[in-house]
Amino acid sequence: MRMLLGLVRPTAGTATIGGRAYRDIPDPLRAVGAALDASFHPGRTALDHLRVYAPAAGASEARCRMLLDVVGLADVAGRRAGGFSLGMRQRLALATTLLGDPSVLVLDEPANGLDPEGIVWLRGFLRHLAGEGRTVMVSSHVLSEVQQSVDDVVVISQGRLAHASSLADLARLTSSRTRVTGPDLAALAALARARGWQASTEGTSLVVHEVAAAEVGAPRSRPASSCTA
Repeated sequence: MRMLLGLVRPTAGTATIGGRAYRDIPDPLRAVGAALDASFHPGRTALDHLRVYAPAAGASEARCRMLLDVVGLADVAGRRAGGFSLGMRQRLALATTLLGDPSVLVLDEPANGLDPEGIVWLRGFLRHLAGEGRTVMVSSHVLSEVQQSVDDVVVISQGRLAHASSLADLARLTSSRTRVTGPDLAALAALARARGWQASTEGTSLVVHEVAAAEVGAPRSRPASSCTA
């Protein structure tokens, strides 16, 4: 996300939004709303925080107040952000991303710190924004949350693209295949056959078909050992 927003320079390749690097977008806050963390000047009120960024986004005082109402912070508009809970700061960060009414949102762990009611609200709100034709990009380590929110999934492992598909395709893939690795693939394959599983070798891994990962990894009881004197 930092590479996408021009905060970190990639060692190779490009990161663009609508075919343009972020630095080349004429009115970036009108095109992209980004929240990579939820930190604010502790002495500023919620409304004053939005007022600081409003001129760059072309947002009016009325829009600042409207956005606070949208994210559920209208009643605390005059309170200083230093006293906000993490969930309240997340809501204020979301309001900040929407100042310029952008077509693209980039959000890092937006549900972090929200209570259950707030998480339900966030899911619906992000779906509403996407339904308006916006692109909403969310990063999360909570897969159960992603499962209830997104359409498309990109999995990155150690800085490399590991998988990209619709959520439905990923669900079908993960429900029918379990990948197992170990120092002796032949022994793993023999064990899979002994248990009646269909398995195939892919590179340095054994792929077990139509068996859930929990079943593959479940410990098996061993015969009790005997001792004679």
